[in-house]
Amino acid sequence: MTEFEKIIKVADFPENGRFYHEFEDETVVIFRVGEQFYAIADLCTHDGGPLEDGALEDHKVECPRHGACFDIRTGAALNLPATEPVPTYQTKVEDGYLFVEKPESW
Repeated sequence: MTEFEKIIKVADFPENGRFYHEFEDETVVIFRVGEQFYAIADLCTHDGGPLEDGALEDHKVECPRHGACFDIRTGAALNLPATEPVPTYQTKVEDGYLFVEKPESW
């Protein structure tokens, strides 16, 4: 069964902003694009660097280290040097709060 954790009030999450959350063994970066929320592992699959400070355009985040891009909706690697997808996590809004699926330990 999928477990979710309460993260933040939706009203406190800026439009087109991002928020970082540390779970037990993994950091997740959460993006807001319009009224939609997307959560991915804060981990470039090319070299393990963080994605948290990467430029976001539409639904694409760019790794600040080597320029690999990922689709925040699916985790798909969109260009080299990354070839593997980044893990994604379900999000949901309930009672005005954003919840994110808890990552399973790797």
